[in-house]
Amino acid sequence: MEHTAGIDKGQITLYALSTCVWCNRTKLLLQELGVAYDYVYVDNLAGDAKEKTLEEIKQWNPRCSFPSLVINNSQCIIGFDEKKIREAIA
Repeated sequence: MEHTAGIDKGQITLYALSTCVWCNRTKLLLQELGVAYDYVYVDNLAGDAKEKTLEEIKQWNPRCSFPSLVINNSQCIIGFDEKKIREAIA
């Protein structure tokens, strides 16, 4: 898990793939908003770390699709939805 510094708007975790255009757009939006968040490129993980991370994602998104953005352990935005992301972080 990598951390990007910014304004504290609660716990924001992005589960992404390093080659995914929509995952990268989500990261850029979070940076534009200036918020602190954690992210992990699931495709760069291996072994137990990858399995554990996939299980975490499935709790929020059973299809395990990307990006999956978990906000304050209460909401998961699946895919790049700029309006929902802006509303959830406002």
